[in-house]
Amino acid sequence: MFKKIAADALGLSDIGIVVPREDYDKTDADDFILHEIDEKIYFLIKTKADEYCFTNRAIIHVDGESAMSKKRLLRRYDYSMYTITDVFLETAGTIDLDVEIKFTIGNSPLSIDIHKRFIDDIKDLYKALHAISYEQKQNAYKLEAAEKSLQIASSSIGRIGNDNVTPSTSFEEITRFANSWMIDHKDKYKKDDFSHVYDLYMNN
Repeated sequence: MFKKIAADALGLSDIGIVVPREDYDKTDADDFILHEIDEKIYFLIKTKADEYCFTNRAIIHVDGESAMSKKRLLRRYDYSMYTITDVFLETAGTIDLDVEIKFTIGNSPLSIDIHKRFIDDIKDLYKALHAISYEQKQNAYKLEAAEKSLQIASSSIGRIGNDNVTPSTSFEEITRFANSWMIDHKDKYKKDDFSHVYDLYMNN
């Protein structure tokens, strides 16, 4: 009992470990991986109550009420729907036992404490999250610029006079082109798979 109280007082019960690849199948998060669409785990942090799983398609948070409870709340943040921002890494001081990685996914801020012996692994995770965040921002900017260009082009076409094209025909052609264009470009700029980032920073 004393050890448990001491651990809680020092915050040791919340310090996570990096789960080895060969032990992924022993975690709760592994049960929720979408293997059917080639989703795979690249990094997994486990505390006594929680799991933080980083895949090529999403961040999965298995949120436990406490180390003693079997209740779990699953939160899944797909990269195509949620943007990563504000990525920070706080390294350990002289007497600290943990390092801390912080980031926001969508509107949800996450802060994870990990034992400092995993600092090299966490540095790689930090670089990967920062790279995904940067690419998401760049893609959002490119998509916005492309959408504005499309709007300008559509307006210009609508003003061009042509006796052989009625307003309804012109509108129909513009709408068809715009819908086709948006589908193609949203697939390009709203990525749902960041395997290339994790492969670059986590497997080297």
